[in-house]
Amino acid sequence: MPQVHYDREKAVAYAMKWWNRHNPAFPIFSVDCTNYVSQCLFAGGAQMWGEPDRDVGWWSEKTNWSFSWSVAHSLYWYLISNPSKIQGTQVQNVQELYEGDVICYDFEGNNRWDHTTIVVDKDPLGMPLVNAHTDNSIRRYWEYRDSAAYTSNIKYAFIHLT
Repeated sequence: MPQVHYDREKAVAYAMKWWNRHNPAFPIFSVDCTNYVSQCLFAGGAQMWGEPDRDVGWWSEKTNWSFSWSVAHSLYWYLISNPSKIQGTQVQNVQELYEGDVICYDFEGNNRWDHTTIVVDKDPLGMPLVNAHTDNSIRRYWEYRDSAAYTSNIKYAFIHLT
């Protein structure tokens, strides 16, 4: 399957439309951050593949889905390991991100990614503002210092998509 063009504007438009509600075309999870970000990526043109094997690819249907579609840790590894699909490159500086890029959060600093957001805008200083689900958020400052899950051990992964 050839790589498709990722349309950041469509991904962000979807993120803004669905930030505080659930699209009934997709499954709903109590911890819904990665499902929401995956939907945004799909709206931006990322192609699903691998169905019906939950361990393979990135895909969702109403009653079944891959781990990479719905689990933050799995989506992180999918984005940085599948160059023939949507290409994710981990960058070092948060200011290298653009609207439509992804931030992964390891709240405990234990190398297990716990949360996923999508960049939807930048503040006047060029710092990313993100949307997320689970605790539905719109244009939230990227660091998540105001989150109950935040710890001083937090690690971030900044994923630029091409």
